[in-house]
Amino acid sequence: MARVRVHQHVNPLAPFYRQTPLPLEIEKVFADPTRPLFMDIGCARGRFLLKMAGEMPEYNYLGIEIREPLVAEANRLAAEAGLTNLHYSFCNAMLWLDRLIEKIPDGLLQTVTIQFPDPWFKKKHEKRRMVNREMADAIAAKLAPEGRVLIQTDIDFLADEMFSIFREHERFREEKIDANPFPVKTERELAVESKSLPVYRRGFARR
Repeated sequence: MARVRVHQHVNPLAPFYRQTPLPLEIEKVFADPTRPLFMDIGCARGRFLLKMAGEMPEYNYLGIEIREPLVAEANRLAAEAGLTNLHYSFCNAMLWLDRLIEKIPDGLLQTVTIQFPDPWFKKKHEKRRMVNREMADAIAAKLAPEGRVLIQTDIDFLADEMFSIFREHERFREEKIDANPFPVKTERELAVESKSLPVYRRGFARR
């Protein structure tokens, strides 16, 4: 089946994307909800998690994406692959991450990835960038002690901005990361590396 065609950029501040999501009930979406949870924020078409769910089946995987058609497509592919440890949720994470994950039991969320989010280059659009203090607060509230956050981008100014948000947060400790620690890379990461361009990445551990 052909890929679902969607706009590459959507305005997260538009009325449609301000909808409040229902809290996720993990016992309804995962066959074994007691497994440690790996969450990818801004997962796009979800191919990274689709591969990770097969490579490291000891985790449950949650992808969060603002473009609803991509979420439907990704959940269809997960179901076709028989992956009961993988689910995707439609959510505007810059506004509603805390609401979506509020029912996830404490200590279950072990790993969070934020990979190559939309940089919104224009000054007038910078308020649309996904990563903000509220997102860091939401992650800190649910991440297990010593749980990890990996942030990656190929945009230098966006790297500085995102890293600073987590670096200055009292509940995170920065960790320098030289390479992707996972057995799978996103399509964007592979494309950037194929051109021998830099990827800026940092890890942060929950204090």
